[in-house]
Amino acid sequence: MSESIIQDIQHKLNNKEVSCVQLVQEKIDALNASTKNANNAILAESALKQAAAYDKQLASGEQLSGLQGIPFGVKDVYLLKGTISTASSNILKNYKSPYTATAIQKLIDAGAIPVSKENCDQFGHGSTNENSVFGTTKNAFDDSKVAGGSSGGSAVNVAQKNTVFSIGGDTGGSIRQPAGYNNVFGFKPTYGRVSRYGLMAYTSSSDCVGPFAETVKDIATTLNVMSGKDGKDQTTVSSTEIDLDSFSKDIPAGTTVGVYKSFIEHPSLDPSIKKGFEALVEKLKAKNIEVKELDFFDGDTLTATYYIIALAETASNLSRIDGIAYGSRAMDKDNLASTYLDTRGEGFSEETKRRIIAGNQVLSVGYSDEIYKKALKVRKGIEAKFVKDFNEVDFILSPTAPSLPPTIGESLKNPVSMYLSDMYTVGFSLGGLPTLSAPFEVTNNVQITAAKGKDEEILRFAYAIEQSL
Repeated sequence: MSESIIQDIQHKLNNKEVSCVQLVQEKIDALNASTKNANNAILAESALKQAAAYDKQLASGEQLSGLQGIPFGVKDVYLLKGTISTASSNILKNYKSPYTATAIQKLIDAGAIPVSKENCDQFGHGSTNENSVFGTTKNAFDDSKVAGGSSGGSAVNVAQKNTVFSIGGDTGGSIRQPAGYNNVFGFKPTYGRVSRYGLMAYTSSSDCVGPFAETVKDIATTLNVMSGKDGKDQTTVSSTEIDLDSFSKDIPAGTTVGVYKSFIEHPSLDPSIKKGFEALVEKLKAKNIEVKELDFFDGDTLTATYYIIALAETASNLSRIDGIAYGSRAMDKDNLASTYLDTRGEGFSEETKRRIIAGNQVLSVGYSDEIYKKALKVRKGIEAKFVKDFNEVDFILSPTAPSLPPTIGESLKNPVSMYLSDMYTVGFSLGGLPTLSAPFEVTNNVQITAAKGKDEEILRFAYAIEQSL
């Protein structure tokens, strides 16, 4: 396998083995031909215009570098000026972006070319990519199975090689889980490493911007470009650039990995996933990596804590989407209250309305102290446990999801089962930790997690595994 698809493509562009227009046209044709329903819009005109500009640059003798000329996809929860940004919802189906999200703008400034706005669960509300006004995105390898969510379209495009990389959004697993269902790399950075400005908020305290790609080095390349402080997002933090040239195929001596017993022993864990995970652990042990069993909160507690906080925050965040300042409006000229109710009733999906109602419930008088504030206390306990664990180990390994991709339609009948499919991802989101979903040995991928700010260490470790397996 190539170490970097991005570098391979740039080598071909610089050697004039292919023109940038040809490259972009190939991706546009593939996106149009795809039957997976992974795209809400294909940005052919603007992409080909930018590609032609790079061909002129090449014709003049200049070389492309970094991300110049590389086609990528954008989950349709990011604003991209001049495009319709819908969050896969009815209420924003005609909303034209007035500006571009910081992370996306950084990629464009670095020369990457956006070619599609990608299908997703509405406002990030889902784990299957079935909750979209544009319809269900199908799994890259099986049309009868879901793509995972909420960033299903982004994962499928990378898996089908219709984009070189794609940018998703991860709140409780929305990059990592679809990466697993479609067997590509997906990375949730440390909370605050990448600006959220221009991302339609789901849960502001855990939303993260991250990439999907086919290789570890491509994940690192895109992360380098997007990272950094942003005056428009006060939660952003400074970070050092990842040195890709120093990546080694050798795993450092003394590396220690932790495994949570409560994850591996959970009764809902599919036997095939457990078998693959245990096989990977044995291979790591054979490379002289020490593996420690750790205790942790059970999956049900993690899921309940995450969803209480997430539902409360999304109810608050979506209060602004009412048809007055943003989105389509259902007019009742005689009754303002009816205008609000009809707009939100017609504009939001059943799943989004379910989450708004539940979120308002846990924030209401009489429930806030008993439910929401208790969840915040549990979150503090989770964060403290991570600090303790990372004093003992360098990384934590875990399955990405407990079950195989469900058949399309299954989760719609039982939303609780969809929520429980996030049990292995939400804890790391609550802790704000960097986590990579990697297609190593395990069906549905394995997660590699480290302490806050240790994004580079994860990618170095994953690169060594990628090159040695």
